[in-house]
Amino acid sequence: MGFQPVEIARNAPRKKGLTSLGRLVDERPVLWADPLSARAIYAVVMLRQAALTLWAAPGAPKPPQRVWRDWALVAVLLPTAVLEGIFRDDVVWRPVALVLAVGVVCTLLWRRTHPLGAVAVAFGAFIVADIATLITAGEPVGLYTTICVVLLPYALVRWGSGRQVGIGLAIILVALILGVASDYTGPVDAVVGSMFLVFPATLGAAVRNWATSRRRELDQVRLREREQLARELHDTVAHHVSAIAIRAQAGRVVAASHPDAALDALAVIEEEASRTLAEMRTMVGGLRDGEAPAFAPQLGLADLERLARSVGDRPRVELELSGDLEDLGAPVGAAIYRIAQESITNAVRHARHSTRIDVRVTGDDDCVRLTVSDDGDASATPRNPLGYGLVGMTERAMLLGGSLEAGPDPERGWTVEATLPKARAVR
Repeated sequence: MGFQPVEIARNAPRKKGLTSLGRLVDERPVLWADPLSARAIYAVVMLRQAALTLWAAPGAPKPPQRVWRDWALVAVLLPTAVLEGIFRDDVVWRPVALVLAVGVVCTLLWRRTHPLGAVAVAFGAFIVADIATLITAGEPVGLYTTICVVLLPYALVRWGSGRQVGIGLAIILVALILGVASDYTGPVDAVVGSMFLVFPATLGAAVRNWATSRRRELDQVRLREREQLARELHDTVAHHVSAIAIRAQAGRVVAASHPDAALDALAVIEEEASRTLAEMRTMVGGLRDGEAPAFAPQLGLADLERLARSVGDRPRVELELSGDLEDLGAPVGAAIYRIAQESITNAVRHARHSTRIDVRVTGDDDCVRLTVSDDGDASATPRNPLGYGLVGMTERAMLLGGSLEAGPDPERGWTVEATLPKARAVR
């Protein structure tokens, strides 16, 4: 059975959605029952929605400012443009071509921070030059040095917002069409030239998508680390609250017969409550995903010895504790344990020919320092500084107001060094 379009009477009540779909195909409010027409309408609506989403997309965060490479590039291109403008014989409108090349080279300095402005200035100048060439029927104006303009489409798509990308690509398209028209040498050259100009924009889109995916993955790692820290703090506070409840019940039992014992229970309750409040101030928000709370303290500094023994003899883990390590808060002790655990795991996995892993924990009046180093081959320990394990350790240290550094030693092996304050609120 075939499907026929069903026309809705003009004087009949109309539903808003059906009328809108009908007007996408025809001015008449027609509801198309043909599956092919319905798919076409759906495709148009989805493409429009995708275009609106891309148009409203924000720019890439934190575009890098001008660095020494930019200045070096301009320092090389500017003299090259001047020399080409002076000594090249077949240059048309030499002063105009020289000014155009110098202007295009200078726009490279703003290609990241102001991508649309750089594209508008550079390709706008090309549009004006091409229009003048078409009007006068002369030779195209330009120097070979202006080939550096291909960096601008890449920067536009890599760093610009959706609105900037849309406007900038329209300007580039107009300049491309006029450039081909003013200097047409055949379809092959036109296609190759167009691809040469469009490819950087495609590359910029790919790099931007990769950077966005990478940033999202790092955010997920940081969120998981925050959630883990919240769980540990929750369990520690629950442990203290359980002790307070037990002491309060005991105080009620002995209050009538032994008033002094009741006062002792109140003193213990006050101490536990003060400690609990101090640690609750360091708590960050997090969910337990429906898990039941574990009423037991988390792993901490006292568990490092068992962690060292669990690795085995190859490589051997040597643990050294020194300085003032008394009265460490539960968050700090848990962070020391987790960072040491991650560092030892990385050393066991990646440090080739390593025979020893040194774990040193040193405390003073204000902070505690953890250093984990191995003696693996220096040439065989190039670990990724952007790895998720290091990101998680750094996030945990920063949450507690500390810092973490990791990198290869000058002679051999890899070292992770974390510094945590003994008392600091989570940020």
